[in-house]
Amino acid sequence: MAADSTIGVDIGGTKVAAAVVSASGEIGRKARVPMNAAGSAAEGFASVAAVLEELLSGLPDVQGIGLCSPGPLDPRTGIVLNPPNLPCWRNFALAAEVERAFGVRACVDNDANAAGLAEAIWGAGAGCTNVFYATLGTGIGSGIVFDRKIYHGRTGSAAEGGHVTIDFHGPKCGCGKMGCIEALASGPAIARRAQEAGSPRMIGLAGGVEQIRAEHVAQAFREGDAGARKVLEETAHLLTVWLGNVVDLLEPDVIVVGGGMAEMMSPFFAGMSRNLPCWSINQRADEIPIVMARYGADAGIAGAAALVAPASQ
Repeated sequence: MAADSTIGVDIGGTKVAAAVVSASGEIGRKARVPMNAAGSAAEGFASVAAVLEELLSGLPDVQGIGLCSPGPLDPRTGIVLNPPNLPCWRNFALAAEVERAFGVRACVDNDANAAGLAEAIWGAGAGCTNVFYATLGTGIGSGIVFDRKIYHGRTGSAAEGGHVTIDFHGPKCGCGKMGCIEALASGPAIARRAQEAGSPRMIGLAGGVEQIRAEHVAQAFREGDAGARKVLEETAHLLTVWLGNVVDLLEPDVIVVGGGMAEMMSPFFAGMSRNLPCWSINQRADEIPIVMARYGADAGIAGAAALVAPASQ
């Protein structure tokens, strides 16, 4: 890759995955190592250093190294604060340590913010000024990108879209609030509704009612199961209510959806867009497209690389 490439590092509780990413967002050579999350701060950093050493070997000068880390973190200082699934790091200056070790500019942010930036500069939101990114999976996250800049808010904690309440009588979310969209439309929430529906096909795929997961709903839906379709239609309705609030607050040019559940929900995107005016005072809300993200499993890598890409500076 050319010298204007960047490196994106996606740090999780069990692995560190990284790749060289071109100035046009193409993902090149990859590396992956286990993450030593339970060791010391230095041992955790050694996992990150290992993938960087592998990728930087024989590579021309890179523009920078971007890192996605579980939060909470401070994107302005590059400090990882106290992530539950990375007990090795408490107030750890990740960006500064990378710069010290490798002599390359480094930036740190959370995965949803970073993935949203990658979609805004290289992906499904390219060419748009204002992009709202949603990631649907075990949880629901979001990122807000204005003119290729992540909106962080006053302290770096903005864009927690998954914890917007749409039903204050609804179930309690893991965050402690009631009726967050995450508690109503995430993968586990879909599984709970599917268990209550109990269609024979979903039960058969899962091997029992209590074993039904979102992936069984997706498979049953693809096979034409009416019970699975009903569960996903309910999920699409809940997401539309949520996105109506997003439109009233931000009126983005495009809504980009990624994460493990994005493909499962994609058949409903056009209908969700048509129905947005029912849940927004903006009667042109149906002009805002809801589209699949470009980056799937590589969203964290591409997002991390976008943090230091020339196009985002």
